[in-house]
Amino acid sequence: MSAPHYLLLTVGSTGDLHPFLWLGQALQTLGREVTVLTHAYHCDRVRGAGLPVVGIGTDEDYLRVLRHPDLWNPKKGFAALLADYRRDLEQALQALRSVKGAAPRIAIAHPFTVPGAAIARETGALQAIVAVHLAPSSLRTCHDPLRMGDLAVPRWVPMRWRQALWRFADRRWIDPVARPPLDAVRRAQGLPDMGMSFLPHIGQAPDLTVSLFPSWFAPSPPDWPRPFIEGEFPLFEAADATPAAFSPELAAFLAAGEAPLVFTAGTGNLQASGFFACALAALARTGHRAVLLTSDRAQLPATLPPSVLWQSYVPLAALLPRAAAVVHHGGIGTTAEALRAGTPQLVTPFAWDQFDNADRVVALGAGQSLPARRLGTRTLADRLQALTGSASVRACCAGIAARFASMPAQDPAALCREIDRRLSAAMPLSTGR
Repeated sequence: MSAPHYLLLTVGSTGDLHPFLWLGQALQTLGREVTVLTHAYHCDRVRGAGLPVVGIGTDEDYLRVLRHPDLWNPKKGFAALLADYRRDLEQALQALRSVKGAAPRIAIAHPFTVPGAAIARETGALQAIVAVHLAPSSLRTCHDPLRMGDLAVPRWVPMRWRQALWRFADRRWIDPVARPPLDAVRRAQGLPDMGMSFLPHIGQAPDLTVSLFPSWFAPSPPDWPRPFIEGEFPLFEAADATPAAFSPELAAFLAAGEAPLVFTAGTGNLQASGFFACALAALARTGHRAVLLTSDRAQLPATLPPSVLWQSYVPLAALLPRAAAVVHHGGIGTTAEALRAGTPQLVTPFAWDQFDNADRVVALGAGQSLPARRLGTRTLADRLQALTGSASVRACCAGIAARFASMPAQDPAALCREIDRRLSAAMPLSTGR
């Protein structure tokens, strides 16, 4: 096949965007034509990474989702995310079709964008789909460890019950939200209804599936989609990911005392006031210094104690090696950066993949987990004291950081060459499934 034009299609927060920038830059080094398609809100960040971009929707569309009161509810978040799903699909299709050129067009797609990419492939706007999974829980499985949101399925539960649980979840929570708008868009494009449940469709529709996490973090179970490429954590290095880029306030704060704790609820969480209020109350008990990271200053009190510093954004690759511990939501990007830095973690999952990521941090011995719904001043203070005083956690974190240091330098171009090779071997590419 002739050199393809890769369309990197992603949605979500900055943490969802960075892995696609990592891939896009690598594809460019191989001489591939690349276009990123993502929320218009992220376009400046994509251009800053040197990649062409097509914006989807408006800033207000993006912020409306982030402000939805149910977005971080583990049971209601899916419905909140898909509140305007038909509009989102139509905007994504419009963006895909706006990219012109004669080269074969291949979508490298975030899982939530796969159904729209499948419509584009079936109508001839794409030749193939590569699904890129950033976290293990976005790949559906019936095998251990099995998490369904905030529900941990015990190891003794038989396989037939696990399969029944997934069918129940499809019928009760997933399909009633996702299927009607998706089928409406498919019919408007002259296509039949999807004919299967939403999550199995995401798994089966792609021509190739890629994981962006290593097997030592999450081994591949037998029921993940095939063909399958196992990648590594995409530790994207922004141009400002060095201590030299610290704000003067942060540099002075770090130099003025012992290593601080770092608190973050993620770049996409605009509803974390309770998280930060609990953090401040717990810090008053423990006496730790801390850096609080949130893009929304209104989530914090107007006045902070001298031992606490607010920053809108700091690259974690630069900050976490200077931290005594990090308390975070459990996003896969933050989790991976903390593992690389050897920083003890207290994971406070809110929703989505965060519960599963937290379980894996605990299993590695790299930290503890305390669900956000159980946060309280005394409980958090006790956990912070236990975490920062744990020699075993520090030893495990040091061992994991040494694993990163001993590995060859990351070569995302090698992963991209393997994607190229797999797709070339499969040509002529299908136009539908």
